[in-house]
Amino acid sequence: MTESRSSLFSRLMRRVAIVLGLGAACLITAAWFYARAAADEAYDRLLLGAAFQMSENLVLSDGELDFNLPPSAFELLGLAQRDRIFYRIITPTGETLTGYGDLSPDLDLADSRAVPLFGRITYRDVEVRTVTTARAITYGEGTGWAYVIVAQTTDARRSLAAELTTRATLLVLVMSLLALVGTALAVRHSLRPVDDLGEALRQRDPQDLTPLTLAVPRELSPFVTSINHFITRLNERVKLLQRYVADSAHQIRTPLTALTSQVSLINETKLAPEDRRHLERVRDRTAELARFTNQLLNHAMVIHRIDSTHLVPVSLNEVARLAFRAAVPITVDPDIVVSFEAAEPDASVLGDALSLREAIVNIIDNALRHGAKARLDVRVTRTESHGLVEVRDDGPGIPADEWSNVTRRFYSSRSDKGASGLGFAIAAEVAATLKGRIGFREKTDDQLFCVYIELPLLEESP
Repeated sequence: MTESRSSLFSRLMRRVAIVLGLGAACLITAAWFYARAAADEAYDRLLLGAAFQMSENLVLSDGELDFNLPPSAFELLGLAQRDRIFYRIITPTGETLTGYGDLSPDLDLADSRAVPLFGRITYRDVEVRTVTTARAITYGEGTGWAYVIVAQTTDARRSLAAELTTRATLLVLVMSLLALVGTALAVRHSLRPVDDLGEALRQRDPQDLTPLTLAVPRELSPFVTSINHFITRLNERVKLLQRYVADSAHQIRTPLTALTSQVSLINETKLAPEDRRHLERVRDRTAELARFTNQLLNHAMVIHRIDSTHLVPVSLNEVARLAFRAAVPITVDPDIVVSFEAAEPDASVLGDALSLREAIVNIIDNALRHGAKARLDVRVTRTESHGLVEVRDDGPGIPADEWSNVTRRFYSSRSDKGASGLGFAIAAEVAATLKGRIGFREKTDDQLFCVYIELPLLEESP
């Protein structure tokens, strides 16, 4: 029994889903970093613009540094309504001209003379982003540097970064889903040759042992080559088995026929009564062995034909008539009345004529040997959907509690009378293969026990 494993499609899709999931996680992480950088860049520009405007409003008045707060600077920063603004103006002498005197970035103010400096500090228990710019101021005594420090809380930055990250995440998830669906369709289409190969094997006739000629992708070529190699070996084995059965039939039947002939040539008149009884037993056993051997070989033939023969429409009347002629010997007891009755109209079934005839022969032979005393009837009847071959005799019949057992191989309730237990087994196997069944019917008013084979009628074309 083969081990049940997940399909190749599901295994591929799981791996693709893992790869897409890892890729999506990396893209979302990168989007988060990019969103933070983009938000910082956008608000840093506003912060720097406000600082420049404030530094441009530093003027000397009567030799004193003066500052006029430009409303436009805070209008830019006011675009972030949830943020608070802090600022500080430091004179060249290091004093606070205006603003929050305790606002101090963690950097050297002199470094801002070359380029504005940005920083991030905690001020009044909140995180703020700072920018520091420097402006040269000419005094009467010389030139000095004034510094403008502007700080802004980061709520708006975080909100913008979160919004950008959310949008990027949705985009990545949608693209990943589309990629997964597209991959599933592509994988399903790519694996179609595997399904085609499986379908070709399922629809292949049991007797067709020719190599596969299905066009497959290069990846499946080793698999098809292995199948063809197996089919070739199986074909050789089947042919060897057929030869063995044919040779066995010939080698076994020939000595049995010769033995029967030799026994029949013995002159009984010169034998003592005890020897005559022994000779009679030898004759019975020889005949029993011959019948049993024939049934075994016929059973092997039926099994082989069931597995290897095409089913064709056959006439139930014709098959039953041939079986009747083959099963009823010319030397039948003259006290037994035998008859054959065909169906009107004829009943056509889908089957193998040789196997079906052998099945009917076994039922008739069983009735002649173990049932019929004075009457044997074989008739073909039909219903709306089934055709029946009935074999009726006036013997004791088979008890109803044994009907389910007599179709088993080598089962017999008459072992003392040379019954092999294969006749009904052969008939039951043939009937089951042809989607029919073997049945029994107790004695009716005519005091005849009936064994019948019921097969579905062949549907007639309109």
